[in-house]
Amino acid sequence: MSAGFLEQMGRAGAERVAIARARISEEELRERAYALPAPPPLVLHPQGFDLIAEVKFRSPAAGRLVAPADERTLDEVTARACEYAQAGAAAVSVLTEPTRFDGSLEHLRAATGALRELGVPVMRKDFLVDPYQVLEARVAGAAGVLIVLRMLTDPVVESLLRRARELGLFVLLEAFDEADIERTHAWVNSHGSGAGLLVGLNCRDLDTLQVVPDRLESLAPRLPANVPRVAESGVASVADAARLAAAGYDLALVGTALMTEGSPSALARNLLAAGRAAKAHRS
Repeated sequence: MSAGFLEQMGRAGAERVAIARARISEEELRERAYALPAPPPLVLHPQGFDLIAEVKFRSPAAGRLVAPADERTLDEVTARACEYAQAGAAAVSVLTEPTRFDGSLEHLRAATGALRELGVPVMRKDFLVDPYQVLEARVAGAAGVLIVLRMLTDPVVESLLRRARELGLFVLLEAFDEADIERTHAWVNSHGSGAGLLVGLNCRDLDTLQVVPDRLESLAPRLPANVPRVAESGVASVADAARLAAAGYDLALVGTALMTEGSPSALARNLLAAGRAAKAHRS
């Protein structure tokens, strides 16, 4: 994802917000969101390594990952979300960006509906640019949202964090490099380490689109130590999970590997087992 890509996603997100506001006012959406019961909490395993398992149908770097018939897409979302949860994922991430990831809010609703009785939280993963989208996420059943720091000014980040906190949502702050990581420290310090914040490092190079796994280890010591740390991109095998757990990560966000795996539940269980074994050895 190049910087230009993030700019495109930001513009597209703002356009989607404008269209959505024309249909449902922010006041009406807020009333709907605040009338809902509290979302399920994100509960981390005492053994110290967890999985945020992702549902996405396309990646700008890898292309189409799964191609179900259109009428079966929601069934595919539901089936995968349940499979991830039953394999032990602490949360499920759902891509809702439509133009480059083939996602939608309907996918988010399908996943949250399927996991409601299991009590597993679902995170909206998108390129959020407006607190309106946090309300959308909550109305669709989400318990968390992703915030990509690179594409947002501090005032926008503050508005998104404030709205998420008001709604009881957890937030994954996504960093790409040292400069982003410095910003995560400021947000953790200002909002508190117990405020449902997670800090993630995405090791994808923004210029080449290539995953650079070594970044996850080299930059791990720079991440805030008083919040859960999430390894993003480049986690595909049990060796990856063990290596990153040993480097100090508390969770891994895994999408492409699970979406392209013939037995995603087995891979999820193996990733969790490897990460927890490495954590135990490290302690």
